[in-house]
Amino acid sequence: MHDSRKYIIRIAIILVALVFLIKLFSIQVLDDDYKAAAESNIIHAVTEYPYRGLIFDRNGRLLVHNEPIFDLEVVPKEVHIRDTMMLSSMLGIDNEDLVLNLQKARRYSSIQPTTIVKQVPNQVFAQIQDQFVAYEGIYPKARTIRGYEYNSLANVFGYIGEVSKRQLDKDSTNYYKSGDYLGINGLESSYEKYLRGKRGVKYKMVNVRRVEKGSFKNGELDTLAVPGENLTLSIDIELQNYAERLMEGKIGSVVAIEPATGEILAFVSAPTYHPSELTGRNFSKNFKALTTDSLKPLFNRPLMAMYPPGSIFKIVQGLIALEEGVIGPYDKIFCDGSLIGDHAPPGAYDMRRGIMLSSNNYFVKVFRLVINQNPEMSQFEQAPIGLANWKKQVNRFGLGTALGIDLPNEKSGFMPGPEYYNRVYGTGRWKFSNLTSLSIGQGEILMNPIQMTNLAAIMANKGYYFKPHIVKSIGESNYILPEYKDRIETGIGSEHFPIIIQGMADALSGTAPRAIVPDIEICGKTGTVENPHGEDHSVFMAFAPKEDPKIAISVFVENAGWGGRAAASTASLLIESYLKGAHTRPWLENYVLAGDFKDKKKKVQPETTLEVSEEEKKEEGQQ
Repeated sequence: MHDSRKYIIRIAIILVALVFLIKLFSIQVLDDDYKAAAESNIIHAVTEYPYRGLIFDRNGRLLVHNEPIFDLEVVPKEVHIRDTMMLSSMLGIDNEDLVLNLQKARRYSSIQPTTIVKQVPNQVFAQIQDQFVAYEGIYPKARTIRGYEYNSLANVFGYIGEVSKRQLDKDSTNYYKSGDYLGINGLESSYEKYLRGKRGVKYKMVNVRRVEKGSFKNGELDTLAVPGENLTLSIDIELQNYAERLMEGKIGSVVAIEPATGEILAFVSAPTYHPSELTGRNFSKNFKALTTDSLKPLFNRPLMAMYPPGSIFKIVQGLIALEEGVIGPYDKIFCDGSLIGDHAPPGAYDMRRGIMLSSNNYFVKVFRLVINQNPEMSQFEQAPIGLANWKKQVNRFGLGTALGIDLPNEKSGFMPGPEYYNRVYGTGRWKFSNLTSLSIGQGEILMNPIQMTNLAAIMANKGYYFKPHIVKSIGESNYILPEYKDRIETGIGSEHFPIIIQGMADALSGTAPRAIVPDIEICGKTGTVENPHGEDHSVFMAFAPKEDPKIAISVFVENAGWGGRAAASTASLLIESYLKGAHTRPWLENYVLAGDFKDKKKKVQPETTLEVSEEEKKEEGQQ
């Protein structure tokens, strides 16, 4: 019994040994995969980076392309650099940085490739690539960065950068790998999934000296990189370039929209920067300079700057009043100028004349009719009800809420409701006189420039709009995101628009004579926005032509005084240039380019001087 057990154990050991021997023979002799690994130590996976999608303007002009660059990888075990000074000089980098990166690579791994120099420009690499024969262990890796055809649209494009660890941790798709580039801001960010394409990979057999021995399994496992989708923008680059030129040396914005589609024709944030400043190896240095610039060129003013809209908001007040039926289009209201500071003369005003001459006193009285619609109640009871209804209607204009443009970081602006005044004054302790400044677009109201232009588009369309967007179509199929096809109604009857539109047309003879263009009927509205920190801001919104409008526009110029000067003049030149293909008033262009808009006689435009009358003060004290 004892002997038989001994034999069984010996047979089991022999069988196990045979299994291992057979497996070892299979690995070393029969299986090509393990044979390759044994001979080469590594199957090297080479990432094939896709070309990022190109960007064109609405007329097919190329705006953004890809430029080749090279990262340099080093395998510390193989590298032999006799003179780092010579190499760093060739590459145009600091020698201390090169030495430091070599040390980091050695600490990381002696056999794994590590990047020591990033983004060597193509022209530099072309000049020195033959000299790399003398530098064993250094391998170039082709990449691409963005190149720009025009010195414009920087705040639209945004920029790309290397993915950070935080972004990798947040990537639920597991698409990105360390060293990848992705869109950081602007269109590069919001359309990242279309622009980025799809990485490919090639598997190569490499020996211990990293000499390539050919494709692994004849390339059966390789995948091709898929280029990203091209974008066609709604931007007209000629109009864009002209708008940026007119805004040079100024702080503000220009936004132009095609009313029939919501497509953005021009989008200017001033001051701006050259888009190429945030690409290539000088990215970090330039980014730091831009972020510390006191004029904030990275701040996207059309989307992020929030201002009181001033008198352009009177259009909204007029439409709501007409829709509510608290006043008729031809009803006369006598204004003696006693309620609030006003540049419009005393007299009888209807809606058309109130818009034309931008009467502050008229719109204070109109707004009072909207808020106080329940005479059986006290003013303290009426105000919250009226304001809540007013805010609901204002929101339908896309105000106080983000419009949903296809760029990141859009602000919503602010439209105060009862909750706000309850916090400020206490519930039941405020009434219309606390809201007076809202009548003329001042006080707590805040809008961004994209909302101002969208308001002009609503007027052009007589009551509806499409979400403003910058991408006209995606890829060869000309795909359009569905959310930009939907028509959005304001809830204001189309019958209420003609009287106000006529007032806007008349306004060019009233508050904006510089905006008059021969042979083009422009409908516009000026605004002079109070600025407690200096000169008032100049704003103008308009659409043209009056019949079958092709362009809606707003111009906002900070610290430039009256709306009929800087903003109206700039908008007028851009409307004429877009509709006629050229401008015919060099004197006006010179005026805008010079940028001297300040009133030599008085600092503050009376249009928006907030002065509550003695009558209002007495009424407040009696309640």
